[in-house]
Amino acid sequence: MDYIKVFAPATVANVACGFDVLGFAIDSPGDEVELTKSDTGEVRITKIIGDGGKLPTDADKNTAGVVVKAFLEAIGSKQGIDIVLHKHMPLGSGMGSSAASSAAAVYAANKLMGSPLSDLEILPFAMEGERIACGSAHADNVAPSLLGGFTLIRSYSPLDVVKIDVPDELFATVVHPKIVVNTKDARKILKGQVPLDKAIRQWGNVGALIAGLLQKDYGLISRSLEDVIIEPVRSLLLPGFDEAKQAALEAGALGFGISGSGPSLFSLNRGKKTAETVAHAIKSVYDGLGIETDLFVSAVNQQGPSIIRSNESDSAKTI
Repeated sequence: MDYIKVFAPATVANVACGFDVLGFAIDSPGDEVELTKSDTGEVRITKIIGDGGKLPTDADKNTAGVVVKAFLEAIGSKQGIDIVLHKHMPLGSGMGSSAASSAAAVYAANKLMGSPLSDLEILPFAMEGERIACGSAHADNVAPSLLGGFTLIRSYSPLDVVKIDVPDELFATVVHPKIVVNTKDARKILKGQVPLDKAIRQWGNVGALIAGLLQKDYGLISRSLEDVIIEPVRSLLLPGFDEAKQAALEAGALGFGISGSGPSLFSLNRGKKTAETVAHAIKSVYDGLGIETDLFVSAVNQQGPSIIRSNESDSAKTI
């Protein structure tokens, strides 16, 4: 194989109570990368499509370039690789845009080199892309984008990731208001210390949310989707947040929160029909504020990255 094209999905991180430790993948949107072997001995970003010229083509400053270089160095390869990056997600959307690029790139590089490492073993390289993008090598976006499904980061040192089964009827609504929230700024406003009573409440919610997912207990899922630490601070950056939350819950959402660092918002719902109803209820709030939105409704994406095309296959996989 000397050419491969891979898709990796968008994600919802934090999932209300699980700051930096919980995340899940959705079916769309997502990013695509094309990797081609070259005889230059270098990793090069040859083209970026869909970013409006905002992303660097320097491989040392681009998430896709950084993760591919780190992966090749780890396996002791001097193989040259040219990268074409297709951005299908708005930058700073709160849906793991940088994570999708990182996950797609390292997954593609591993496949291109004959899969010397497992998907779990390449996760730390994808995390380095997050360090470049926002200054912190967190895994709550890249883990579900790379591994698929709903993931819990039990530990960062050593890295320990657990996939969580979810009920078949669980659907996510993700709404992206077309406003700008910088991820680095959204992290800077967070407090360095948390009162013990709030920490205890948050721990209880995380544990109960995992139990609710495993037991298919929608009532417990709903009661656990509460964030008493991060949301009260970050929601101040998001116009219409309180109104959108109220509209979502009144439309039948199990729970509502900020996707990643925002501005995207998410809800978890029982059934696709409810998820669609909630999406339009949230959209109505932002229509009233004169803010355009993108709507996404999806079950939890269990697959993660997928190969669209390679020179080993005559047919492209449809996304």
